[in-house]
Amino acid sequence: MISRYFQNLLNDKAASAIRKMFEEGKILKQKYGEDNVYDFSLGNPDLNPPQKVLDAIKEVALDERKGVHGYMSNAGFDEAREAMAKKESAQQKVSVDSSCVVMTVGAASAISAVVKTLIMPGEEVVVPSPFFAEYTHYVHGHGGALVPVETKSDFSLDIEAVKSALSPKTVAVIINSPNNPTGRVYTKEEIASLCNALREFGEKNGGRCPYLICDEPYRDIVYDGVEVPPVFPEYPYSVIVTSFAKNLSVPGERVGYICVNPLNPEKSDFIAAATMAFRISGCVNAPAFFQRVIAKSWDAQVDFSSYRKRRDLLTEILDSAGFEYCKPQGAFYVFCKVPEAWNGDDSGFVDELARHHILCAPGGGFGKKGWFRIAYCVPEKTIIGSREAFCKAARSRQ
Repeated sequence: MISRYFQNLLNDKAASAIRKMFEEGKILKQKYGEDNVYDFSLGNPDLNPPQKVLDAIKEVALDERKGVHGYMSNAGFDEAREAMAKKESAQQKVSVDSSCVVMTVGAASAISAVVKTLIMPGEEVVVPSPFFAEYTHYVHGHGGALVPVETKSDFSLDIEAVKSALSPKTVAVIINSPNNPTGRVYTKEEIASLCNALREFGEKNGGRCPYLICDEPYRDIVYDGVEVPPVFPEYPYSVIVTSFAKNLSVPGERVGYICVNPLNPEKSDFIAAATMAFRISGCVNAPAFFQRVIAKSWDAQVDFSSYRKRRDLLTEILDSAGFEYCKPQGAFYVFCKVPEAWNGDDSGFVDELARHHILCAPGGGFGKKGWFRIAYCVPEKTIIGSREAFCKAARSRQ
């Protein structure tokens, strides 16, 4: 008999809404045709991988050296770790070496391994809400509890709310910038204030500072001159978890990494523990093939202007339909408030959207009832074609 936890999870509509909508979308498309279904359910990047990545794939595929597909150190190939250290040194404005890096199976296994490294049963991880739905499962899976904290009306960090949520049970805070589902990018000032709050909390609790876990798979996908500020110079107990799923359009290849702040006084113990946590999770090591690919092509240049164009096309439609939202600064999602006539029933409104052949994810799965997420990494014709359907759905109870 399966566990009660999974029984409840399988019966929780919000918990599996994104994948459920994705599967329903395939059925609707077969019934009504691709052009008559507007599928905004899944954050699946639709740009082609850049040529540098494709060339690296070909090069690695032709490598016939003996043992090229064998095991390596659990933390990953040296060349891959060195490449990621170079990447983070440039982004974080702090010198990072390969000993700070563990290669992982995407960002998901990276977060899970970091949480496992830090948490004991009954302890807590704080996260600004709304948040990526899987965080709940990563933390619960290691015996902990996720503590959501409301953000401000524009989805910026509410530092006082974070302070109020911190307790002796707090081992970490997770931030995701650019944020999924809001597209919000936290400013340098917000990051500094958050780090100061964590530092002050640690000083009052015997020097035990909560870790700051920065989930950054969308870091490169930003618009209008916005930049994601570095965290390492602000706080030694910080760690980056990320992947090459979104920026290089290879989400199915499942390669990412953990990078701990080199200024962390316990970095060696942290990396050793994170490596073991990753190994005993069942992953063993990140895929050998794509470690080599990414080591050769991580710095490939990508033009994300088509995402910005699609954001602007979509928000113009949402404006004309009367939806309330905050304009995203990055990633490829818009988080919208359900119309007032629906009294905050995000699941019900998402069902109504589906009746108009629009597929979106309810906000309850992201810890924010009364809202819904639109993933606009879809063809322009899908966005343009959805105008009338969005307008009809918005007026459905008027």
